Amino acid sequence: MNLQPQIQLQVASGRDQTLCLRFLHHRQHQPRPPFSSFGSSQLLLQQPPFPLSRKPNTHYRSVLRTVSVYSGDTDYVAAESPAKTLRRILDSPGVHQGPACFDALSAKLVERAGFQYCFTSGFSISAARLGLPDTGFISYGEMVEQGQQITQAVSIPVIGDGDNGYGNAMNVKRTVKGYIRAGFAGIILEDQVSPKACGHTRGRKVVSREEAVMRIKAAVDARKESGSDIVIVARSDSRQAVSLDEALWRTRAFADAGADVLFVDALASKEEMRAFCETSLLVPKMANMLEGGGKTPILTPLELEAVGYKLVAYPLSLIGVSIQAMQDSLNAIRSGRIPSPGSMPSFEEIKEILGFNSYYEEEKRYAVRSSQLSSQRDGSSDPFSGIWSRTLRIKITGRDGFEKLDVRIPAGFLEGITNIVPALGGVNIKALLDDAADEVGGKILLDFNDTMGDRIQVFLE
Repeated sequence: MNLQPQIQLQVASGRDQTLCLRFLHHRQHQPRPPFSSFGSSQLLLQQPPFPLSRKPNTHYRSVLRTVSVYSGDTDYVAAESPAKTLRRILDSPGVHQGPACFDALSAKLVERAGFQYCFTSGFSISAARLGLPDTGFISYGEMVEQGQQITQAVSIPVIGDGDNGYGNAMNVKRTVKGYIRAGFAGIILEDQVSPKACGHTRGRKVVSREEAVMRIKAAVDARKESGSDIVIVARSDSRQAVSLDEALWRTRAFADAGADVLFVDALASKEEMRAFCETSLLVPKMANMLEGGGKTPILTPLELEAVGYKLVAYPLSLIGVSIQAMQDSLNAIRSGRIPSPGSMPSFEEIKEILGFNSYYEEEKRYAVRSSQLSSQRDGSSDPFSGIWSRTLRIKITGRDGFEKLDVRIPAGFLEGITNIVPALGGVNIKALLDDAADEVGGKILLDFNDTMGDRIQVFLE
């Protein structure tokens, strides 16, 4: 007897609750015990609630920590939350690079390149989604929607750019909760006023110390209320707006308020970067390597690690090279050429990146006979194989010359034709379609008068 295991989940709310998996049925043979300290019928995990995914005959080997429970020929894998994965990255040695993406495709490319995590960039999303500068045009709703598409496209954790929280402390709480629901592993919150400005451009102004700290406290409260473990990255733009001393004071206050990572944007020298990293030594620091000419010196990952950084963002690389590549391609097309083969991936590579091959493989698991008729049969064995996508036009003209009916229906919907025109009940339309299967559109199949004197015409289009 081969019984599929049924899983009963008992999950209480809160970050420190217990997830209980009870197996109600097993195969007759003794299943492989998931953990030596527990029996095979029940497994208790002291973990926060997280999604459970079912992967037949799959054994996972990745950087993500998973708990695999085996029963028969099925592994049930309890996936780690994105925030917990990001916290493991923060706890691991070395400096960790994170390119900034702006849509689902760029995020997939980051993951394919082997990076452990990525950022979203308000600058890049504003450019790609709105075609506008990063000066406060992009809204909370647009950033959440874009972020949800990004987090759903990848399995690596994503740190979302939360700008200034889009308002006061209450808006910050709403923003944090929205980013949690969107699937972000972390959120960056800054102390700029509204409307904000890009960190390396002119016009930056920051809110008061008290309001800046209150934003971080509100973010921490929102995290607790949501039962989440989202990583809060507290950013200050006060280095350029006020002074280095002000920026250092604020980051220390942010750490005291509960921030997980500290970030001062637009530091002007390696010495300033080192001074920042020497504050709140137990809290990880984030660097922003603005490519193409920002205020902060561009250092290598090893240099950044030596200074004291843990995370490093590259905000413009992907959007920048995308702009350049599109300009080059458009210039080529306008000159009567196409982009050179080396400037773009092949069509097969594009399909692989987008998941066409994976889709086709998975599609086979759910294929049914009716959905395969057109691809598996040929015209010699089935006269309808070539006309399923064709249309029948039925036109009825009364004895008085006025049109009574003029409709179009799928050519394969033969059984329904007599419901529309009972006079066609005795006509072998299959044979007519067989004869017309290779004809071009517009062929008339029938033209006759019924017993009431109405003219009935059937066309194959």
